[in-house]
Amino acid sequence: MVLTCTVLVGRTGPRPPTTPEDSLSRFAFIKAVLGSVLRLMFRLRVEGAERIPGSGPVILAGNHLTFIDSMILPLVVDRQVFFIGKDEYVTGKGLKGRLMAWFFTGVGMIPVDRDGAGAAVAALHTGRRVLEEGRVFGIYPEGTRSPDGRLYRGRTGIARLTLMTGAPVVPFALIGTDKLQPGGSGLPRPGRVTVRFGEPMEFSRYEGMDRDRYVLRAVTDSVMAEVMRLSGQEYVDMYATKAKAA
Repeated sequence: MVLTCTVLVGRTGPRPPTTPEDSLSRFAFIKAVLGSVLRLMFRLRVEGAERIPGSGPVILAGNHLTFIDSMILPLVVDRQVFFIGKDEYVTGKGLKGRLMAWFFTGVGMIPVDRDGAGAAVAALHTGRRVLEEGRVFGIYPEGTRSPDGRLYRGRTGIARLTLMTGAPVVPFALIGTDKLQPGGSGLPRPGRVTVRFGEPMEFSRYEGMDRDRYVLRAVTDSVMAEVMRLSGQEYVDMYATKAKAA
């Protein structure tokens, strides 16, 4: 991503919140109501959703173009998708802040302070717990939104997660969201968005090699190659954070 905004922090990082019945009902309500609105507003076309396994742990890994990506993805998948998000999404003040917290924790976001020194470790432990519970964990391997619409080098956390848990990776691509919300800010305008899912990828041949940096890079690059194929984006072999800082 969960449907409370509480994150329990222990010696191994944040733990995904539990999902009581009322919270699951909130997710179903958000998906039924807002999902229908978004499908009409963005003329959503979803391709390959049947490739996502109906049970067991699954990692969804894809590109990240703009803010609304994290609103669209959870609402086009049959299973609830848990994912890491900035804690500021659930700590805002006023009506807007409360609505954002209600939505994001409702659809499966687990808030984490991503600017802290242990942010990467916390995110890794959180993802591992979600997967070990047999759930779906969504991740953007680029680590941040693309600054120019191109696809950037993936971080190897995705590889560590699949090798530690044995969960298959289903690559996905969001197409068109950056045209509807350029720069990731402001209200998006209506238009066409496609969400495309690829075939599940499994890396059992690398079992026990989750600390080998060459294996981690090879697995990550394999996933990113599939995301590139699905999205049609130009690939840039550098981290998006470096490109933003340049």
